[in-house]
Amino acid sequence: MTKLHGTSRSRSARSLWALEELGVKYEHNPMPTTEAKSPAHLKLNPNGHVPVLEDDGVVVWESMAINLYLAEKYGRNTLWPPEPAAHADIYKWSFWAMTEVEPHLITILRNRVMNAPENRDEKAAQAAVEALKAPFNALEESLKGKEYLLGKNFTIADLNVAAVMSWIPMLKLDLSSTPNVQAWLQKCLSREANKRVRALK
Repeated sequence: MTKLHGTSRSRSARSLWALEELGVKYEHNPMPTTEAKSPAHLKLNPNGHVPVLEDDGVVVWESMAINLYLAEKYGRNTLWPPEPAAHADIYKWSFWAMTEVEPHLITILRNRVMNAPENRDEKAAQAAVEALKAPFNALEESLKGKEYLLGKNFTIADLNVAAVMSWIPMLKLDLSSTPNVQAWLQKCLSREANKRVRALK
């Protein structure tokens, strides 16, 4: 049995996208983040967060860990290429998205969308926009002459990075100075598996 706990309105969307992309049959428990501190859920994830994956007795938490696990188990020669060097690139880009991009996007999200208007700090949001220029330029250079991050094929590296960057359209961030990034992100987010996830609870 494969079961994913967590609403698609959270980081759980990343793992739901991976499950959909891989064609894994799964049960979805669209648990809101407000229920993640319940005693039952804390037995699965002592940190009290979503997503959590249960897969044939294996329990995995942290969205990136879940996605890497799913790709390695179910996506051999598709989302998970066979070469160890490709695995290194997958780890590299997945961790890059979490450390170089996501913190700045969260700052923008909080100060332009989530926080009450009186608690928003536009200077902090603008500083985060500026801070994203360097990593986006690095991504731009890496995508030159390639369809996807590892070459011709869409892999879990693309899914993980695009999932982190999926807030960009909602935040209306301008990617015109990085056209490779702009085209790549649109292509990734337009995949049918991701569209199905966006229709979930």
